[in-house]
Amino acid sequence: MLRRRIESEIDAFFKTNIKSALLIIGARQIGKTYIIRDYCKSNYDNFVEINFIENRAAVGLFDNASDSDDIITRLSLLTDVPLVLGKTIIFFDEVQECKELVTAIKFLVDDGRFRYILSGSLLGVELKSIRSIPVGYLQIFDMYPLDFEEFCMANNVSDAVTKRLHASFDNKTPVDELINNKMLELFHLYLVVGGMPAAVDEYIKTKDLSIVGRIQSGIVRQYKQDIAKYDPDNKLYLDEIFELIPSELNSKNKRFIMKNLNENFKLSRYENSFIWLKEAGVALPAYCANEPTVPLILSKSTNLFKLFLSDIGLLSAMYSDGIQMKVLSNESDINCGAIYENAVAQELHAHGFKLYYFNSKKQGEVDFLIELGDRVIPIEIKSGKTYSRHHALDNLISSKEYNIENGYVFADTNVSSNGKITTYPIYFIDFIRKQQNTDDMIYDMDMSVLQ
Repeated sequence: MLRRRIESEIDAFFKTNIKSALLIIGARQIGKTYIIRDYCKSNYDNFVEINFIENRAAVGLFDNASDSDDIITRLSLLTDVPLVLGKTIIFFDEVQECKELVTAIKFLVDDGRFRYILSGSLLGVELKSIRSIPVGYLQIFDMYPLDFEEFCMANNVSDAVTKRLHASFDNKTPVDELINNKMLELFHLYLVVGGMPAAVDEYIKTKDLSIVGRIQSGIVRQYKQDIAKYDPDNKLYLDEIFELIPSELNSKNKRFIMKNLNENFKLSRYENSFIWLKEAGVALPAYCANEPTVPLILSKSTNLFKLFLSDIGLLSAMYSDGIQMKVLSNESDINCGAIYENAVAQELHAHGFKLYYFNSKKQGEVDFLIELGDRVIPIEIKSGKTYSRHHALDNLISSKEYNIENGYVFADTNVSSNGKITTYPIYFIDFIRKQQNTDDMIYDMDMSVLQ
C-alpha cells in the first residue's frame, strides 16, 4: 500500500472533531476511495460504504426525509452491516451524484450516532452546494496525486536520508554527491511515472515503464471520455484545450496562446472551459502577476496564464513516444523545460500555493512567484546545464523598486549560493512549504469609551 500524508490528517480529524463529517475531494484516479476504505476498515468495527454511481438506488436515499431517524432507517435497508452506536462509520462515495446529501448530512451530524466520511470526484461536476454546508457540519480536505515526497516514500527512501536533505536545504549546504546524483535520478523517474497511484503502484511492482505508460494513457482516455460526457453539445471547449496543454507548454514562452484555439478568441467565450478544467483538478493555471509584491492576487492578470497538467506523468505520456527514456537518460537533445516546470507547478499546488509567474518588458520573465509569509520569492526552473544564467531573476532581485530579499533556482545540480540567489537541486522543490503561523492573534480592544 502506498503511504499518503492525508492518512495522518484523516486520523487526526476523527480523533479531534467529535461532531463533524469529513469530505475529501480531488480529481479521478488519485486514490481517494482506497485511502478512505483502508482507514475505515482499520479503525472501526462496522464500516458501511455507499457509492452513488454504482448504487443508483441510493441517490434517492434522502428524498423527502423527515429527520435523522428516517434517514438512518433507509440507510439500514441498503446494507447488511449492523449500524452500531459509536462503532460505525459510513462512507458516502461519489457524493457529487447526490445533491440531497447537503441537507441530509446536517441531520446526520447533529444526530451524532455514527461518524461520516464523504468523497467526491471533481471531473465534470460541481461541488459548490457541498462546499456551502455551514461550518461545523463538514470539513473539506483536498487530495492530489502523489507529490515527490510521497513518491520517495513509495521507493523506500529512508527518513534518515530525507532529514539530511532537509538539513542541506535549511542550511544551504551541498548534498553528498552520491546521494544527490541518486536523488536527481529518482526525480527524473518521477517525471515519467508521475503521481497517479495506479501508475506508481505498477512501477513499484514491475519496474516496467511500458505498462506504466499504458495505465497513464488509459487515465488520459478516461479524462477525455468524461469531458465528452459532461460537454455533449460542445458548449465548452474542454477537449480542445486539454489536447493543447502539452504543445502550449512546449512553446517558447509556455503561455497558453488563445489564437491556437480560435483566431477570433474572446476570453469570455472560453473562460468557463478553463474554470471547468481547473475546478475538475485536471489543469493548473499559473497566472501572470504584474507586480512581485504581497499579496500577489492584487496584481493577477486573468487573461495571461500558463496551463499545466495536474500530473506530470500524464503530461509525459501525452508527448511523443520515446520521451520517457530520454528524460530518464537526461539527454540534451530534448527540451525538458516544460516537464520540469509542470512538476514544480504540481508540487507547489499540492503544498497549498497559488500559482503565479512574473513577466515584464523591463525585467523579463520569471517562472514562478510564491508568497512565504510577508515576502515574495521568485523561482527559476532550469532543465539544462545553463542553470547559472538567469537574467530575469537577476534583474528582478537587483530592482530597488521591489526589494526582493532572495530568490531560488532549481536545477540538475547541487546546492550553491551567490548573493541573494540560492541554487538548489530540482528535487528540493519538495521542501518549499507554507509557513505555519503559531503566533497568538489575540486583540483585546478597549471598549470603555463606548460603555
